[in-house]
Amino acid sequence: MEEPDQEFTRQILQKVRQIEIRSNRLVSEALAGSYHSAFKGQGIDFEEVREYQPGDEVRSIDWNVTAKMNAPFVKQYREERELTIVLAVDISASGSFGSIEQSKRERLAELAALLAFSADRNNDKIGLILFTDEVEHYLPPAKGQKHVLRILREILFNETKGKGTDLRGCLRFLNRVMRRRSIVFLLSDFMIPENGDEEEPAEDILFKELSTTRRRHDLVCVRVEDPRDTELPDVGHILLEDLETGELIEVNTTDKAFRQRYFEKSRDWVEGFEKRLLRRGIDCFGLSTDTDYVNRLREFFKLRENRRRG
Repeated sequence: MEEPDQEFTRQILQKVRQIEIRSNRLVSEALAGSYHSAFKGQGIDFEEVREYQPGDEVRSIDWNVTAKMNAPFVKQYREERELTIVLAVDISASGSFGSIEQSKRERLAELAALLAFSADRNNDKIGLILFTDEVEHYLPPAKGQKHVLRILREILFNETKGKGTDLRGCLRFLNRVMRRRSIVFLLSDFMIPENGDEEEPAEDILFKELSTTRRRHDLVCVRVEDPRDTELPDVGHILLEDLETGELIEVNTTDKAFRQRYFEKSRDWVEGFEKRLLRRGIDCFGLSTDTDYVNRLREFFKLRENRRRG
């Protein structure tokens, strides 16, 4: 009979292998070219100016050189061959919740795997930040499938020290260690704890840090939710526990008006949060533990591709 630690190691490797196989297949079949079209070419270096030719983009005209030469000249750029992707993943206690087959953390792990394998397929570097109410683990950006598999193992099985969530602290750490402009995926349920000691609301403080990060990097916020985050079933009196603080509250789910208020408040918060992100030029998309995240990712890639071409 295997020792408990050997059995646990075997389970880890099996889970990682399952996600690796699924992710590689999805990257090949469903997301082939989508990642490249969405992000490649946004990191570009100036190369030279040359005379305008029919068919050139008018917006690429260098008006200073054009004025000096009395003829239209355009700027030429060289596409940066290598991008840097950073996955900043929330592994706080609230991510362990799941009312369907998967927890929010498992769903984020699968999405992170898709992003990592897509980046690896395009020969980009991938880095990882795992955080709770502190930065738990940091892997500097690197290349290669072994590195991608290590990222996946860390997301799924890293033993956390904290239970809470400090999104602001994660972003501050990111801005300190990542000097080069990168594409940052911030993956979280964005359940923001109250800050009773400060006058300014916690969400407003967070948005200041999000705006700072947006100026330095290409920031994408990915929000994961469980169906029970927005809708409660009619199951009588139940005791709900905040997984991060341990706070308990009893609610009566037979009260239809209460369930409706719960739903409306949850939806209003989500819509308001996403509008605040978009007003600051921060891309965002959501996914649930009970829906197809591959389609959501494909839709996001398509949106980015259309924006580049527009």
